[in-house]
Amino acid sequence: MNIIEAIFLGLIQGLTEFLPISSTAHLTIAGKILNLISPENPERWTAFIAVIQLGTMLAVIIYFWKDLFHIIKEFLKENFIERKTFTKQNLNARLGWYIIIGTIPIVFIGLLFKDFIEGAFTKDLVVISFSLIVLGILLAVAERIGNFKKDIEKLTWIDALIIGIAQAVALIPGSSRSGTTITASLFLGLTRETAARFSFLLSIPAVLASGLLQFVESVKYLNQSMALNLLVATITSVISGYFAIDFLLKFLRKNTTFVFVFYRIVLGIIILGLIFLNYISR
Repeated sequence: MNIIEAIFLGLIQGLTEFLPISSTAHLTIAGKILNLISPENPERWTAFIAVIQLGTMLAVIIYFWKDLFHIIKEFLKENFIERKTFTKQNLNARLGWYIIIGTIPIVFIGLLFKDFIEGAFTKDLVVISFSLIVLGILLAVAERIGNFKKDIEKLTWIDALIIGIAQAVALIPGSSRSGTTITASLFLGLTRETAARFSFLLSIPAVLASGLLQFVESVKYLNQSMALNLLVATITSVISGYFAIDFLLKFLRKNTTFVFVFYRIVLGIIILGLIFLNYISR
């Protein structure tokens, strides 16, 4: 991998992490095209993806720093200082609980299936293609039947748990973390902007933990050149990720997610078509 490729991959990560089109799918496609994924050591690619995801998480923290400050402040105040019951806590304190509740499923499933997630199966373009298409169709259904009446103040712990389970589904490559969580949120009746906002906040603990863990485990693969490429890709993902967050929140205030549905299905079909052509040409 060279610097240009690192910048390219950082841009892909930042622009696709928050749009419901799957950053993992796009990074894996790019990695295969650039011949950067080793069939013998696919866990190295998993580690690379997890580390540059730290950049996009930094983008979330920067973008929502005021929200996060108030969530942490009120959560600590109303649970450890004033000690209010959950039902009497204010919205920010409750959001702290919702993020914790929503994080539990992906932690449990991620640890349980860690080796499988890092293996070659999850880099398979066929798996990615079907995930793009199937989750795209589910997003379309959610758009059709959602009532979009529930804002962040009406969120419940059951909603948070269901959205958290949807986040765990995103461990399947091609699903998209924001795609699965936004889809679940729309099924639950959340407004599109609220769905995206909670999706971003919910992603912080899991992605930070995963990225830091993979960073520690990837140290053995790093040399000076690889470390520089990781740094460049991560910085690029911070910048592009920040603008992607801002774009999506503003876009969903006035628009549906059908453009992403169409994109997912078309991309999935194109990938399957290319795989089929490659197969019959052998």
